[in-house]
Amino acid sequence: MTAPAPLLTAEDVVAGYLPGIDILTGCSLELHPGEIVGVIGPNGAGKSTLLKAIFGLVDVRAGAIRLGGDNIVGLSPHQMVARGVGYVPQTENVFPRLSIRENLEMGVFQDPKRFAARFEAVAEMFPLLAERSGQRADGLSGGERQMVAIGRALMMDPQVVLLDEPSAGLSPAYQDEVFERITAITDHGVSLIMVEQNARRCLQICDRGYVLDQGANAHTGTGRQLLEDPKVISLYLGTLARA
Repeated sequence: MTAPAPLLTAEDVVAGYLPGIDILTGCSLELHPGEIVGVIGPNGAGKSTLLKAIFGLVDVRAGAIRLGGDNIVGLSPHQMVARGVGYVPQTENVFPRLSIRENLEMGVFQDPKRFAARFEAVAEMFPLLAERSGQRADGLSGGERQMVAIGRALMMDPQVVLLDEPSAGLSPAYQDEVFERITAITDHGVSLIMVEQNARRCLQICDRGYVLDQGANAHTGTGRQLLEDPKVISLYLGTLARA
């Protein structure tokens, strides 16, 4: 029986911010429908750069990135959204002076007529967003802001969501809640690529994981395989995992 084709692939991607300086030096990744793929590694390994390269925020100098078989290198972020890819940056991921509802409206700026139906669907995943829809985002906790940011990325009903450090700066309780919400999102037909410094927690919930080091793949396997790999434990989990 033939295995289903990947939903998204990155192949030998080379990318960077400044001329002549490559942050990604040939990394590869696959995302299959319904999966959570985790990306871990030390600071400066290129994890966030990989998400930005996929989303069209960083120039790709070599390699290919394919969505549903189509090479998407060179597409702008708004074109990526139209193609069903959402992105949640680590910082500055909400409009602080706008209400929760207005933040979610920004998520469908390309197709405002979809707001009512998508608001109902997203509120089913994140009830807080409906209960406090009139509250300004600058009055929310860090965990609540993260839910707004993820909710906005879901407003266009994407196939793929790219999450950059969703637990960064959150209390342990909110970290647990965010990770629970992330796993629930896949029940709604969304596939996820998650960059995360809480390496152990990330590997516990992801289907497959990639360890990046110096812009390239260092280790690949299922979440469980990487959690139990002596090399990954000694080189990465000891310094990246949080209690």
